[in-house]
Parts: sequence; structure tokens; C-alpha cells
Amino acid sequence: MTTLVVTNDFPPRIGGIESFVAHACRFLDDDVAVLTSTAPGADAFDAAAGFPVERLPGPLLPGPRAASEAVDLLRRTGADRVLFGAAAPLALLAPALRAAGAERIVALTHGHETWWATLPGSRALLRRIGDEVDVLTTISDYVTDRISAALSPAGRAKLVRLPPPVDLDVFRHTAPSSGAPATTIAEIGTEVGAARVVGVGRMVRRKGFDTLLQAWARLPGPAVRTSSALGPELVLVGDGPERPRLERQVRREGIAGVVFTGALDQAGVLAALRRSDVFALPYRSRLGGLDPEGLGLAALEAAACGIPVVVGRSGGAPETVRHGRTGYVVAPDDPYELAARLGDLLSDPQHARALGAAGRGLVAERYGAAQARRVLRAALDLPDVATV
Repeated sequence: MTTLVVTNDFPPRIGGIESFVAHACRFLDDDVAVLTSTAPGADAFDAAAGFPVERLPGPLLPGPRAASEAVDLLRRTGADRVLFGAAAPLALLAPALRAAGAERIVALTHGHETWWATLPGSRALLRRIGDEVDVLTTISDYVTDRISAALSPAGRAKLVRLPPPVDLDVFRHTAPSSGAPATTIAEIGTEVGAARVVGVGRMVRRKGFDTLLQAWARLPGPAVRTSSALGPELVLVGDGPERPRLERQVRREGIAGVVFTGALDQAGVLAALRRSDVFALPYRSRLGGLDPEGLGLAALEAAACGIPVVVGRSGGAPETVRHGRTGYVVAPDDPYELAARLGDLLSDPQHARALGAAGRGLVAERYGAAQARRVLRAALDLPDVATV
């Protein structure tokens, strides 16, 4: 029962949706065929994938060419199920694939569908998607509430909660074998043994890296503003359009102890998390609420590694934390509140470790890969006979 996966977001690109869709292919035991957009380094990835991957110059849009290619791949591979990596807009192809023989169609939603649910034109298109697919998944309670308002009663009945999964066997405080970091110290910091705060995400305004830098500059003690040995470090993992501005902010304000790693693969992110004491990203909602954080996969991966999490009050991000028990939720644009929380956690390692341990329990309870596999396979009406 092959599943056709239609998505713009797929490795070797790095990102939360890309990771989610890659996990989905694993949960389907790689019995998939993927139609996606071209990406640098794709040839090597596709050759090693173990399933057919066909790429078109992107982004893919729900027009005649994408429809024709998707129908052709569906028929050539004998697929009878379809998974859209992101519902909006590609799930508008659902009727064409249904007519070509797809028996079950599932579309994943993430965070951007919340603004589709708000604006009049896109709201009508999202309603149509909800009516045409068999299951529409949501990553958080917040996203469920926002999307529900745009759907017909029949569409709302198709909503299923499916957050991005976290592999608890991979994301843990130490490596299963040796406990050694999976990458070099130079990639994730400069001081062995330094107290370390880490933020992981695409460097865009919504992630709040600028507020994190402002908070870091306000932490008490001279170590933050000097390069003394074993002074605390702030490790910023990721890349994006805001990075040059953030680097200028560091230079302009003389903020020491800040390390920009650039984008890292999963092994690099994992190493950065394992060598950190606190994860912090004060996510913010932008554009009058049209651009919120849908959930925050990086925060969940950090919690799975047993470190306390501090996030901003935006969209579904507070659902990654039990405030005061696994970490803290702060005002997105208040560097003083964030600095106080970071200072408390860095000055009380025992308390930080207790919050981190509870955070791993939260991830196991709500975001583990095993339950995500079960939900996805049930949505596609597939038996769950293999282990994760």
C-alpha cells in the first residue's frame, strides 16, 4: 500500500517541516514515492533514500503541471494513498489524485495555515481543502482552534492532532553508546565546561533571537561582557535572513560569549543541545497575529535532551512547556523577564536539571515518535505492524 508524498519541504533541506515529512516516510516503512521540489545536494540524498524521489523546479504549486506529475507518479508506483507534507496549498490537488485512484488522502498542517484560516480568500481555499481530504492533521491545540474556525462542520470532523514527532532514542542527554558529542567543539562553542544557553531555529523575526541577545546582554556579572575563560556562552544555531542583523547587534552592543554556528544537521543540533544547560527562544507573533509560532519542534527536542526550556508566548509554543515545572513561558519582547529566567536557571543547576528531567517526561507523554507513527498510520488507514 504505497503512499505518494507530495511536498515542497523535504531533505536535504533543513527545517522543521522537512524533518516532520522525513519522519513520516519512516513511519510508513519507506513504502513511499515522493514528489517534491529541487534542492542543492538532492542527487546524493535521493540516490540513498531507498524509495523513488522525483523533483520539479519549485516551489510546487497546485496547478496543471504539478497535478499531471503527481497523477503520473501515483499510477506508475501503484500508490493508493496520498500524504501532503503541508496542506496549504498543495492539498488543492486532492480532487485530481482522488480521480486518479487515491483511496485515502491525508494533509499535514503546521503553523502557516493559521493565516490561511484568517484571510478571506485563503480561508475559502482552506475550507475546500478540509472538505476534500480524508484527514487534516494539526500540530498543536492552538493551531486546531485557529484552523477549525475556517472549516465546514464536515472538515472539522476530520481534524486529528499529530504534532511533529521527537525520537526519544535519539534526543537524549547523552549518546546511547559513548555519551560523546556527535560533532566537534568548534561547531557548537568555544569553552569546554562553560555554562551554556542555546537557541535553535531559522533566523527570522518570529523566533525572537533579537530579544534573546538583549536578554543575554543584561545578565548580571562581568562574564557576559568579557571573554574570560569559562565565561557563559550563548550558542545560536541556525541561519536565515535575520542573521546579518543579529551579528551586527552583537558587534554594536559589545555582547561577548555569543557563538553563531550556522545551520547544522541533526547530529550537530543534537551535540549543541547535549552540551547546553538551558534552551531559550522567545517566539513572538507577528503581523497582528497572522504569523505565530505553530508549536516549536526545537524546544521539544531540547526538552527531550533533559534541559529546561524558556519560550515566548506565541501561538502553540507555550504547549511545549509546563510553566514552572519544565521551564518557563515569557513575554516575547521583554528582555528583562527573559534575563531573569536565564539567570535563575544558570545560577541554580540543580533546579535546572529537575526542570529538564520533567521536560523529557512531557515530551514522552505527548510528542513521542511511537504515538506519532500510530496516529499517522491510522489516518492513512494502514496497519501498524512494525516498530518505530
